[in-house]
Amino acid sequence: MKTLISALALAALLAPGAAAAQNANLTANFGEVRLNAGFTPDPHRVNLTAGGSIDAYTDTDLPGACVGDISNAPDYEVTYSAGSLPLVFRTRSSTDTTLIINGPDGRWYCDDDSWGDGDAEVRFNKPSSGTYDIWIGTFNGGTASAALLITETP
Repeated sequence: MKTLISALALAALLAPGAAAAQNANLTANFGEVRLNAGFTPDPHRVNLTAGGSIDAYTDTDLPGACVGDISNAPDYEVTYSAGSLPLVFRTRSSTDTTLIINGPDGRWYCDDDSWGDGDAEVRFNKPSSGTYDIWIGTFNGGTASAALLITETP
């Protein structure tokens, strides 16, 4: 019986299908920060390289709104102590970028162009305290210089 259970477990691991490519448990590519409500300077800015070899739309189990080429590990990790202000994540780049965030509630939040001109924005009007793992993707493949802006100012 143990052999059958082991064989079934192995078969499930090797079965074809979408990969759970993004791993929030990996060390973030460009670091991490702890922010408390009312943080300064606002915005908190991180310069990084967006993109990766994983197509979020076709190669992952992420919701359909999640698009862009991303890396396996998050690009940045924010541990946030919430107050009464909103928490907003934005991208700034000369390339079309996307945002994929795994929130403290374990849900996925994604955006492509909400901040305009190919830049993404994910807004939490009533943010939770906890860890936000952030991936910044490129929409047309490859990698690109980008900035992640974290603000409490709408």
